[in-house]
Amino acid sequence: MKRSKTAFLGTSVLALVAAASLGTGSASAHPQPAGNGADRTVTLKAELDELNNSGATGWATAKVRNQKIQHIDVHAHGLTPDAPHAQHIHYGEQALNECPTAALDSNNDGRINTVEGIPAYGPVVVSLNTTGDTSPASFLDVTRFPVSDNGSLRYSRDNIKFTRVAGTGYAGGGGTAKQIADAVRAGEGVLVIHGVDYNGNGEYDFEGAGASELDPNLPAEATDPAVCGVLKVVK
Repeated sequence: MKRSKTAFLGTSVLALVAAASLGTGSASAHPQPAGNGADRTVTLKAELDELNNSGATGWATAKVRNQKIQHIDVHAHGLTPDAPHAQHIHYGEQALNECPTAALDSNNDGRINTVEGIPAYGPVVVSLNTTGDTSPASFLDVTRFPVSDNGSLRYSRDNIKFTRVAGTGYAGGGGTAKQIADAVRAGEGVLVIHGVDYNGNGEYDFEGAGASELDPNLPAEATDPAVCGVLKVVK
């Protein structure tokens, strides 16, 4: 059974939002960032390495000041060609804030699905789309995420504000914009790009890896993570 890549990725938004909120409580709590340097610009860089044998790699840079990403660039290649790719910054105070490894393949199916990766990279805190709202509420609005050009993705955007995100793990804090911005500025944000064409047939379909864990009507190819990298402070 095949459908267009866009049709698949446009479904089950609420299911994935709910799944992301499960990311807290799975790993050791991190100390709450103190916010040092909040009044200065911090430059971050991530080397994006493949997940799920996607063959994709890339890099990202971001400049963050106070509670805003002043500018971010994302470059990746080897992605599913001519397909939309949801991409986000993840963070969770209860998460490891790193990229997942095969050890998180809890059902032993040989791949890391979206929910299995959450204890490592945490819930979505920023949606890296092309226009409009960038909060987690837009995390899978496919019409506003970039489409790879023959497998290459080039993305940039200015003035992305951090927002309050419930479920990011702060006891009594509820994940305020300041708390999340402090953590990302400290080098704990994780950038993830999703979408893996496992069987190489040019479609997000059920033939490559069956149904997504988020919704039986959604293929896993549409939601599984393809590349991941930690946004580390450039010294």
